[in-house]
Amino acid sequence: MKFDYVIVGAGSAGCVLASRLSEDPNIHICLIEAGGKGKSIFVRAPAGVVAMMPGRHPRINNWAFETVPQPALNGRRGYQPRGKALGGSSAINAMLYVRGQREDYDGWAELGCEGWSFDEVLPYFLRAENNIRGDGPFHSSSGPLNVSEQQSPSEITEAFVEAAQCLQIPYNSDFNGAHQDGVGLYQVTQFHEHERRGERCSAAAAYLHPVMDRPNLTVITHAQVTRVRFDGKRAVGVDYRRKGKIISVDAGREVLLSGGAFNSPQLLLLSGVGPAAEIAPHGIEPIHDLPGVGKNLQDHLDFILAYKTKRPVTFGIGPRGGLQLLKSMLQWRRDGSGMIASPMAEGGAFIHSTPGLTRPDLQLHFVISIVDDHARKLHSGFGYSCHVCVLRPHSMGDVMLDNANPFSPPRIDPKFLSDERDLNLLVKGVRIMREIMETSPIKEYKTEEIYTADAKTDEDLVAHIRARADTIYHPVGTCKMGVDDMAVVDSQLRVHGMDGLRVVDASVMPTLVSGNTNAPTIMIAEKASEMILKAHEKA
Repeated sequence: MKFDYVIVGAGSAGCVLASRLSEDPNIHICLIEAGGKGKSIFVRAPAGVVAMMPGRHPRINNWAFETVPQPALNGRRGYQPRGKALGGSSAINAMLYVRGQREDYDGWAELGCEGWSFDEVLPYFLRAENNIRGDGPFHSSSGPLNVSEQQSPSEITEAFVEAAQCLQIPYNSDFNGAHQDGVGLYQVTQFHEHERRGERCSAAAAYLHPVMDRPNLTVITHAQVTRVRFDGKRAVGVDYRRKGKIISVDAGREVLLSGGAFNSPQLLLLSGVGPAAEIAPHGIEPIHDLPGVGKNLQDHLDFILAYKTKRPVTFGIGPRGGLQLLKSMLQWRRDGSGMIASPMAEGGAFIHSTPGLTRPDLQLHFVISIVDDHARKLHSGFGYSCHVCVLRPHSMGDVMLDNANPFSPPRIDPKFLSDERDLNLLVKGVRIMREIMETSPIKEYKTEEIYTADAKTDEDLVAHIRARADTIYHPVGTCKMGVDDMAVVDSQLRVHGMDGLRVVDASVMPTLVSGNTNAPTIMIAEKASEMILKAHEKA
């Protein structure tokens, strides 16, 4: 089989690429995805994330990776859930629509990423959006991605927002507006129109599912790509395994890798592109010595304060919670509202660890359930939790290979808290978060603080952080864009030193954005699709 473009991975970026490139009927696209179609009730119902995220067997739409033991986290292995279906992680995330800060993208441009300043990427955010707020300087209503207000935020989330304001944290009605600072409710990638109101709007639901019948678009699911094939330094196709058979697909123009921050560098390494000294010991012939592949891994380390409450205004485990869940399911099926429509992480804040900072350096997520160990550890009754992460961590890790088997998971080492500055800032964040949670009106909901009730000193908090902190699912940077010696792709997202090969996903971010990463990943693919089409026209 031969196509113009072969896209590896149908996550947030891959879905955008397939949809936008196939708008030209003369361009033939093949999109290859290891997971399924991403249309199940677990995906469509936002609260279905509780079934998918823990990665219990049988796993539902989730790679469920683990890290290597982390020395700064008491030697624990971190958990790294990633989406495995059309839509990728946008099919299993909390749906939060957050772009980050202007300075993030201006910083990319200062690092030599030409064309990636905030003013230059804003049009691609707008191009993606069908925002319920309509058109304006920071929003658009003409794109495929439904961005909505939450259907039925809980009263306890409103109490969290009020409590933060009591501590002089200003209310912010739009974290993606003129400034990010403050506390408020997150907007979500959720359908807000007609019969699908209240359903998750994954990247697949927005971009891919509506165009699957295009004759120039071939979508192959349940197929794992094992390597990129090269003719010299030119990518000419890929091999994938499906139903026990290895099948080759040729790319007449380009191979586009959109596997994400873990799978894209893994596939490059398996294909012989990366640091030769680390590839060769696995018996892989180096095709191109590119030292930055798999390096520069950045992620948001998250710490949680968890509480129990007697009020049935959150998700609960037990007979009463089960009955409430059943009623909520019926409500959601009827009109798309209620607890099933909740993103779980309903409220949030972007705050300053120290007065006088020019922009927020901490992010809070307020969740209407007890999220303990990624919902793998359950607590009876009703409860809620608040999360804090350092927005721009200094610690950096890598993604490498354990062996040459393409079906083995990548070796993921985030090196969490390897830079002491991250730990010191996280402790400050925990103290601010706890002060909010001990302020009325949110304080009135508490009956018990789980784990940390007796933690008083910074040393106590450090011990808890090392015992329980883990990712909040924002890995980036492992195929970073730039012009330095460790850059993997250029500003057009073409792999340095190679022809016919690009990486288009969160792995190209040179630095982690100050917030959730799904919206920026979709933006990256929107911009990339335009660059690819322009290059196609010139060819």
